[in-house]
Amino acid sequence: MGRHLPRAAVAATVALMASALALPASAGPYTTTAVYQASGTPSPPANGDSPFAGCDISGMYTSPSEINYVNTEVGPWVAVNPTDPSNIIAVYQQDRWTGGAARGVVAAVCHDGGQTWTATWPHFTICAGGNEANGGDYQRARDPWVTFSPNGDAYFISRTGNPVGPGTAAILVSKSVDGGDHWSEPVTLDLTYPALSPFLSPTVPSITADPFDSNFVYAVWIRSHKPGETTGGGGDAHSYRGDIIFSRSTDGGVTWEQATPLFEPKSNTFALNPQIAVLPDGTLVDIFDYEQGVGTFNTCCDFKLMRSADRGETWSDLIEVGPDRGVPAVDPDTGARIRSVLGRADLAVDLDVSSAGYGNLYAAWPDVVGSGNTKERRYPTVVFTESTDGGLTWSPRVKVNRSPRGVQAINPSVEVASDGTVAVTYYDFRNNTPDPGVPTDYWLIHCHADQDCTDPSSWAENHVAGPFDIELAPIFRGYFLGDYEGLASAGTTLLPMFLQTTSTDKANTYLGVVAP
Repeated sequence: MGRHLPRAAVAATVALMASALALPASAGPYTTTAVYQASGTPSPPANGDSPFAGCDISGMYTSPSEINYVNTEVGPWVAVNPTDPSNIIAVYQQDRWTGGAARGVVAAVCHDGGQTWTATWPHFTICAGGNEANGGDYQRARDPWVTFSPNGDAYFISRTGNPVGPGTAAILVSKSVDGGDHWSEPVTLDLTYPALSPFLSPTVPSITADPFDSNFVYAVWIRSHKPGETTGGGGDAHSYRGDIIFSRSTDGGVTWEQATPLFEPKSNTFALNPQIAVLPDGTLVDIFDYEQGVGTFNTCCDFKLMRSADRGETWSDLIEVGPDRGVPAVDPDTGARIRSVLGRADLAVDLDVSSAGYGNLYAAWPDVVGSGNTKERRYPTVVFTESTDGGLTWSPRVKVNRSPRGVQAINPSVEVASDGTVAVTYYDFRNNTPDPGVPTDYWLIHCHADQDCTDPSSWAENHVAGPFDIELAPIFRGYFLGDYEGLASAGTTLLPMFLQTTSTDKANTYLGVVAP
């Protein structure tokens, strides 16, 4: 998505992997013990082949010049089963289009801590088996997200649409009761017609299972709209607005409540990338990017949140988290656009009652803090902030990525391990050379619960994977790896989910195992 509307194998032994997931809490350094390719049919052996390669997409092109990148996976998210930490589900877009979205969304499912993976999928698109009868008759899907309830049930959400013909767009959710091996038929949470006034278009959904009560599951997304009948103005039109839409299940996904706005701006403002976290007392915290029209660099955007003390029945007024001053990433050799994440804050909460940070909220997002002091010298960095009072107040944002000065860092994620250790991941280009291509590496930094994580010196860095050449990535308004990367944990072991390009596939998904 645009900035303003919408912004959006290296492997260790099996024994080492098993021991990594079982290690006790530690205040010592972390080490990357394994990297496993998750995408493929199956993995291992990971051939990267798409399960949708044989689907007839001849009638799904929006223009003669549009390209579909078969065997390409982007935009991964990951979750770990709390009843069985060896059960991991990673979801991603499969076979991305240059015009946006993909042939379908896939779940890479693992039952052995990351070693072997099988691809499964709900019927969210025609290529994935969707049709009018099962509610999945859509040409494309994007923005996949997955979450586990405390009883081990998994929920998969995505935005789907028909850009050719019907012009419909929808938010679909599916449930698995066997760790991702099978998925229920889609449930439609929202259905709109973006080409018809008032041009309602749902996008960027996320889903959060209540970690304390398996009956409750919360979904949020943005529904953009535009007053009047004109379709001019494009994605940067000042008149566009973006509401945050909320739906929940109170019976473990059997039924879902009617989607309703929890934030409905009346002026030319736009919310983007909402994400819910649940505090130890059950309070919901929804963080999102708050954008004011097209705006300017200094005033357009802030991260804000809303709280609900009654599981989503009512919501607080807006609470400031921090300024959003992110800038686009560029190819350090050519200046070409890299479609990095903008306008998205990842959010995590410490739920370990024995942790020094119990109840703390942590957020990370792309920014420019620590870069240049003029517009021409600014470049993407990763900032961090924390709240020790349930999101009411936040520490000043600080640059935490350990990239050398002048090196861009992009696509951050944040997670809290079971001992309260906070981790942040990102890509950077520190190993770039004058040779052809742009070597790109993936990194994880961590800060222990008994340290001051608002002090950049408290963070230690680990190399996760790379280098790979980002110039081989699929194109979507620039070199594109996705609008987010996943980061989860199993006990004290951190599990980043990310992409790498290869000489044969423009993007594959990988799980890293980073253990103390």
